[in-house]
Amino acid sequence: MISTGIIVEYNPFHNGHLHHIREARRLTGADCIIAVMSGYFMQRGEPALVSKWARAEMAVLCGADLVVELPYAFAVQQAESFGSGGIAILDALQCRNFCFGSESGDIEKFRRAVSVLLKNESVFNTYVRCGMKNGISYPQALANSLNKLGAGDVLDLSSPNNILGFHYMLAAAKQNTGMEAFTVARKSAQHHDEAFADETIASATAIRKTLMRDNDPASIRTVVPKQSYALLTRCLKETGTFHHWGIYWPFLRYRLISASHEELRNIYEVEEGIEYRLKKAAIAADDFESFMKKVKTKRYTWTRIQRMCTHILTNTTKDEMKRHAAKPEYIRLLAMNEKGRAYLHRIKKNVPVPVVSKFSASLGPLIELDSRAAQIYALPLTKNGRDNLLHREYSRPPLMVGEPLR
Repeated sequence: MISTGIIVEYNPFHNGHLHHIREARRLTGADCIIAVMSGYFMQRGEPALVSKWARAEMAVLCGADLVVELPYAFAVQQAESFGSGGIAILDALQCRNFCFGSESGDIEKFRRAVSVLLKNESVFNTYVRCGMKNGISYPQALANSLNKLGAGDVLDLSSPNNILGFHYMLAAAKQNTGMEAFTVARKSAQHHDEAFADETIASATAIRKTLMRDNDPASIRTVVPKQSYALLTRCLKETGTFHHWGIYWPFLRYRLISASHEELRNIYEVEEGIEYRLKKAAIAADDFESFMKKVKTKRYTWTRIQRMCTHILTNTTKDEMKRHAAKPEYIRLLAMNEKGRAYLHRIKKNVPVPVVSKFSASLGPLIELDSRAAQIYALPLTKNGRDNLLHREYSRPPLMVGEPLR
């Protein structure tokens, strides 16, 4: 059984994601598509629009066969750690291939860029650190560093999906996985586009912005599969809201105002005295948007600050991340169909880490970050919504999903 892995967020699942799954299956001849998906908080430091359970169900209904969780310790991270965690899980699940979306669409360019880096890694990393120290963003520092090594014409590392793909390829090489890499060119919409590219394709950014504005899934109906539309409608009906930073602002503001500067310094990604700026802005700002505008600088990008705020909200310390972000220590199952279950049954004895089908207290500290993220994610909901989400988190097995969209 040929298995192909993809690393995803599906926030939410849209027509571009559907294209990616179909192309991944076609390009690799996959019998089983395995998705490693972020949980309740995203790589860019945002709360997921809807729960990981709803997003995993969307994925299986739209063509994935097995969905597992990318733990918090890797999901809310820069591209390097995000990619490293995702690739390690796909390798543990015995995937033969992995396939990612990119602006480039040319896998040979990624191979050449990774080759250049591996031959000049210490110099490359020095260039990146110096660039960021001088106040430029991480994507620009990557692009500049590749230029200095004479390979800037090989791959554009200022583009977000190219950056992720580059780190997937780099992680696979460093981990010596043996998986073959494939890439699919993004279709029409680019990652950060805030407007719909055409009648059927839009970026997740544009979709979220439209949903936040209208609070009505009907406004994005043409750019998502019917299964996504139905699940988004169901989630809105059940919880009364989509998740976004605005509904977490009171909790974040309380944390920032009540914590001492020393406590904030212990939080992961809080560096270089920014805790003073964060506290000052929290006192002065009336909402999350105005808070972010007060904190953002050329040195501290919107994404970097959002990740920092997520770690503050979840009280994730530097020591915790150091302990748990080296390599995934378990695999949490979220959803599957019959094909995914058959594949899992076939390879389960050879998976080198525990495969968790239900929340397990026996994992102890290993699962603490994900447990805390679930409880924080549920905070703004009504009692009924909160109880339902946490019951799903702690008491129920993975979702078994019916016939997928073909």
